[in-house]
Parts: sequence; structure tokens; C-alpha cells
Amino acid sequence: MKIVAVTACPTGIAHTYMAAAELKKAALQSSIHINVETQGAMGIENPLSIQDIARADVVLIASDIEIEDRARFSGSKIHCVTIEEVLTDPISVLERCKRL
Repeated sequence: MKIVAVTACPTGIAHTYMAAAELKKAALQSSIHINVETQGAMGIENPLSIQDIARADVVLIASDIEIEDRARFSGSKIHCVTIEEVLTDPISVLERCKRL
């Protein structure tokens, strides 16, 4: 399974990057290929390419705010969760993505 994800929190500092790290760790444990874009205080980092998005089975948006450039995911399966959900149980979040 291939997932692309965007993480973003209101301040764009710690939780954005903590969620990205948790998703990567959980994906490795679950044999899921994941690319994570962060939208934080430094702007967009590790931007997802059009090819990444097209190849993904699911787009995971882990955010408590509106993300930038959401329109590029039009036509994709999208699963939205809060940053807290990712930080407390990233494996469960990825399992839900598998069921979409």
C-alpha cells in the first residue's frame, strides 16, 4: 500500500513534525510505503509531487487547520484525521487507511 500524507498544526512547529515522524515509524512497522509533506512554520517541506499523489492508494491529511493546495488531491481517496489521533495511535490511523 502507498500513502501520501500531509501534516499541519495551528502553530506549525512541534506537532506537525512529531506527527510526520510517528506516521513514518508506524508505516515502517506496517509495511506501508508513505511520503509525508509537512506544512509548518517553515512553509511546505518535502512537497508531494503529482506523481506521488497519482500513485498513492490514499491521501492522509493529519491536520487541525486547512492545508495549503488541497485541490491537488481532487479525485483521490482522502482520509482526514486530527494531529492528536496520529500522535496517540498512528498504527490505528494507518489501519483505517487500509480499509478505504
